[in-house]
Amino acid sequence: MHFPSKLPDVGTTIFTVMTRLASQHNAINLSQGFPDFDCDPELVELVCKYMRDGHNQYAPMQGIPVLRERIAEKTQELYGATFDHDTEITISSGATEALFAAITAAVQPGDEVLIFEPAYDSYEPAVKINGGIPIYIKLKFPAYHIDWDEVARAITPRIKLVILNTPHNPTGAVLGRADFAELAKLLDGTNIYIISDEVYEHIIFDDLEHESVARHPELIARSFIISSFGKTYHTTGWKVGYCLAPASLTEEFRKVHQFLTFASNTPVQLAYAEYLLQKNKYRELPKFYQKKRDTFIRLLENSRFRIIPCRGTYFQMLDYSVISNEPDMVFAEQLTAQHGVAAIPPSVFHHDQREDRVLRFCFAKKDETLERAAEKLCAI
Repeated sequence: MHFPSKLPDVGTTIFTVMTRLASQHNAINLSQGFPDFDCDPELVELVCKYMRDGHNQYAPMQGIPVLRERIAEKTQELYGATFDHDTEITISSGATEALFAAITAAVQPGDEVLIFEPAYDSYEPAVKINGGIPIYIKLKFPAYHIDWDEVARAITPRIKLVILNTPHNPTGAVLGRADFAELAKLLDGTNIYIISDEVYEHIIFDDLEHESVARHPELIARSFIISSFGKTYHTTGWKVGYCLAPASLTEEFRKVHQFLTFASNTPVQLAYAEYLLQKNKYRELPKFYQKKRDTFIRLLENSRFRIIPCRGTYFQMLDYSVISNEPDMVFAEQLTAQHGVAAIPPSVFHHDQREDRVLRFCFAKKDETLERAAEKLCAI
């Protein structure tokens, strides 16, 4: 038996491909974005405490109330935005689930969706599986900034949704206040919605502040804001994220969410709620990861790679154009097999496989891991 594929052009994700290749060649895996160090033992103990206390059954579909309350408090304190924890905040099984639920809620067959490339690889499939039509806009290399004149030309009555990502994966670029002012001007008077993927909100460098959509009241009414605890607390495997949206949008979001996962891990939610009281844990994260970024850059000073500025996330883009003319997928495979370091080829984040002769490296690693990887990279 056989049925037509809803995603005929989609194969195994590049993260799985490169991680498997790294394992085959015993290479240092700087491809997939996860830390190789443990999270805070206190957080693990909190999860165990709530498990021992019997919190092992379904959480409410919208999430544990105390966790939603703490998220509302944090959002108010950081961004000056008020979200009702009962009607405007939903806990999800990771940010990717929240992205899918938001896209599914917003997009009807035939709707056009603006996607900025390179783009995290879940956006396009979620749009297509819901009958939407992706409209692609390239971020301008090498700073990966948005050309708002190009966006203005792309805004038509057929556009239903704009998907933003800041700090941006894979490039490390961040949007600023001026970017959101331009966006607000373009969307004024339209019925276009926004999904803002902000999972790296606490990983931002060089004394910059994260410019959340939540800082912009004129945009909140049309926005789904999505974040995650995995990146903030070094717990990517626990898969708990959340969505902030006005009550009318949250109502539609939850209609989809309840049939994707219904509820997320109960003791983990309770542990995050208690851990959020320690505000220094997320406030000190920029300094923690900036030190790792700067260490990785310093270790590569004598390499032939060119550093592309990284203002947020824990990914560093390296230009290899003076080393090789090979396409980035080919060069990434060679780098893994011949030199023992795995990275992500960003062409996979472009619908047309655009080549900028760069690779994405994850620096959310122990210093000794970065030192061993840099030694191999400098030897090329």
